[in-house]
Amino acid sequence: MHSSVNLLTVEEYFKLEQNAEIRHEYVAGQIFAMAGASEEHNLIVTNFISLLRPHLRGSSCRAFVSDMKVKVKLPTADIFYYPDLLVTCDPNDSAKYFKTSPKLIVEVLSESTATTDRREKRINYQTLESLEEYVLIAQDEMKVEVYRRDNQDNWTVETLGKSDNLHLTSVGLSLTMANLYEDVF
Repeated sequence: MHSSVNLLTVEEYFKLEQNAEIRHEYVAGQIFAMAGASEEHNLIVTNFISLLRPHLRGSSCRAFVSDMKVKVKLPTADIFYYPDLLVTCDPNDSAKYFKTSPKLIVEVLSESTATTDRREKRINYQTLESLEEYVLIAQDEMKVEVYRRDNQDNWTVETLGKSDNLHLTSVGLSLTMANLYEDVF
């Protein structure tokens, strides 16, 4: 005897998500509940967006936090993730509840999400042609990993520590670790 999984269509997922008390990510018909975020997590995301938003003002780029989904269309499945922060600069990327052409995606790591963020999400996000940088931020130490697409369409990773600056070439912004981790450490 085998158990079956009841797969949802994208339409069913959106309908469910509009009234859900907690957010869910959608991967090939299955949904996964999102854990609540810690104080440190919230502070890091708030610090990041407070530095990013004024920098983007007057440009065609828009930044979104936490409640905006990113759609990844794989040959075999549709996926919807909720990154902690995303920037899209494509004026045609105008769907109301999800974006398809992010230039920058940021995830703040937690014990429960680190493996998924580093493997599954990274691999899936990197299939997005528009994506230039994928940034993973630790919340228990001053450490940032920046996955960056080069001119040959290869991905490199740069690991930053306490005394480094975070240079986001995708949006032309540089941050100090002190700015990013303000009130956290």
